[in-house]
Amino acid sequence: MSSIHPDTALGPVALQVASLERAISFYQEALGFQLIKRNEARALLGAANIPLLVLRERRGSAPVPVEATGLYHFAILVPSQAELGHALRRLIEARVPIGQGDHLVSEALYLSDPDGNGIEIYRDRPRETWSWRNGQVAMATDPVDLEGLLRAAQQEGKVSAGLPEGTVIGHVHLKVGDIPKAKAFYHGILGFDVVAEMPSALFVSAGGYHHHLGLNSWHSRNRPPAPADAAGLRAFTITVPDEALADVAQRLEAGVVAYTKTELGLLFEDPWRNRILVTSSANFIAVAELAATLD
Repeated sequence: MSSIHPDTALGPVALQVASLERAISFYQEALGFQLIKRNEARALLGAANIPLLVLRERRGSAPVPVEATGLYHFAILVPSQAELGHALRRLIEARVPIGQGDHLVSEALYLSDPDGNGIEIYRDRPRETWSWRNGQVAMATDPVDLEGLLRAAQQEGKVSAGLPEGTVIGHVHLKVGDIPKAKAFYHGILGFDVVAEMPSALFVSAGGYHHHLGLNSWHSRNRPPAPADAAGLRAFTITVPDEALADVAQRLEAGVVAYTKTELGLLFEDPWRNRILVTSSANFIAVAELAATLD
């Protein structure tokens, strides 16, 4: 079967948290998210009025278990080096511990929210600088020039009020129990292209991107999903053009994957019960709210 549509991308991510107030405060102050909408149990956050993240409160939720399958991190893609510098400055001012990695294709900062949900915030280098060989993209983990990021932000000459227009969910990285099974599902059934592969990790993408999904078994090999009362991933969204939605349904049927068809798209689970919504809807508020209700 051919690859998934090249214009496939990622949409809103839904997380479960123990305290909505604590989580909203963190995402606004440390990361610059805009609060778009909220009620007593849920909040939609994003950038330039586009929802990227939905938080659902379950009081008493335990922190994300390290060894369970589920979310490794979700990744916020900002449009420039200067904007990544502004993000770094916010994290420093909020005194958030960070990791970092220059992956050749991108520069990235890593952190966790108060519930242990992993977060990456990154900027891509121009595609023409990426190196490919036999369909595999060259990636590494080198030190980031943090001072260079801060200089880029300063030289831009503006005060950043938060995440800018053009910020998107760039990729989602999952902890899985078995890499061959993950490859069979995300590549064999859904049709993502394999762009990097190793015994304990797999990276797949659409349209020549460096990766839309990361999948690793570093701490989760043969492990079960996190319990329902733990913090963590509730659902993530894959966006496709209108004409590609029927193709995804055919792929699921051919792979004998049960799915539910709704007005907003196709709902199903991967082998580790990660909930996925594939949608062609531009109504990200409705998409995010639906993702938040999935159990």
